Amino acid sequence: MPLNLSTYRDVLTSHAQATGLFGQVLGHEPISAPGSGLTAAFWVSRIGPVPTGSGLKATTGRLELMATLLEPADTEPADGVDVDIVGAADALLTAYSGDFELGGNVRMVDLLGAYGTPLSAVFGYTRFAGGTTYRAATLTIPLIINDVWTQVA
Repeated sequence: MPLNLSTYRDVLTSHAQATGLFGQVLGHEPISAPGSGLTAAFWVSRIGPVPTGSGLKATTGRLELMATLLEPADTEPADGVDVDIVGAADALLTAYSGDFELGGNVRMVDLLGAYGTPLSAVFGYTRFAGGTTYRAATLTIPLIINDVWTQVA
């Protein structure tokens, strides 16, 4: 199964769009402030082999995508910002848990961390040029893909 980032990203972003929570769903990490409302941005973090999941003819790959969920920190009411971000993160974790083969395109989303960091989210803040501060949730979305690289002696 060759590595097909476009397909994986399309499935992940489609799930985000299907929640109806996001004003914008981006297939890249934003370099400028995305504006008001909730934004989801997807980008690649790393790729590598899965030794214990590979055979003698082909190497299984682990593609780690990230999704950053953003909402301006000054959104009113202020008490609702964390509710929005946690709710959006939960919606995506639920969606990816419910489609952990991404429509048959991957062996699995590594929900529990069998091959590294599991499907998870961490929360914080990020600031863009111009001083705009956003509340952020960064999701780690580890994809395990069978037979990405053929092994030849």
